[in-house]
Amino acid sequence: MDIIVATNNQGKVREIKNILAPHNVMSQSEIGIDIDVEETGETFVENAFLKARALKSHTQCAIIADDSGLMVDYLNGEPGVYSARYAGDNTTPLQGIEKLLKNLDGVPFEGRSARFVSVIALILPDGSEYSFEGTCDGYITNILKGENGFGFDPVFYYPPYDKTFAELTDAEKNQISHRSVAIGKLSEFLNAIL
Repeated sequence: MDIIVATNNQGKVREIKNILAPHNVMSQSEIGIDIDVEETGETFVENAFLKARALKSHTQCAIIADDSGLMVDYLNGEPGVYSARYAGDNTTPLQGIEKLLKNLDGVPFEGRSARFVSVIALILPDGSEYSFEGTCDGYITNILKGENGFGFDPVFYYPPYDKTFAELTDAEKNQISHRSVAIGKLSEFLNAIL
């Protein structure tokens, strides 16, 4: 099945292609579509479908769109759906990390529990819609570690591996990440219907 990913984030595209390898996965830019959807939803599900529906109006292929973010318990779920722009519009991921660490200043490690959440929206060629959610639990460190990944990965510590997400290889991350869990559920669904 041809599947178009509604994103310009090459990190997400790479992860999704690796996990859905048997399917022909392409990014929107690979098929010549350049749209940037404003994420006005209040939940990950709403934002994922905003992106998927916007791209669906341009193609008859199956569409998937991801909305994901970091939810920190001490901060009542922040940054949540605002993860990509936590430090404001037109800021860098590092500025988002700096704001997060400032907001957690003085909070002991055990109080820095967090989870990454990913929701994958799927729209099939016939217009039917489905969503799949994945989470991954960890803690926020007080220093950046690792060179891989993107976003908050350098400060998201995953206890079973004793590493931050940015210290994991792509293969390691693709086995346990929130996005890989959601895409795994999507993959099982596609295998069942195809």
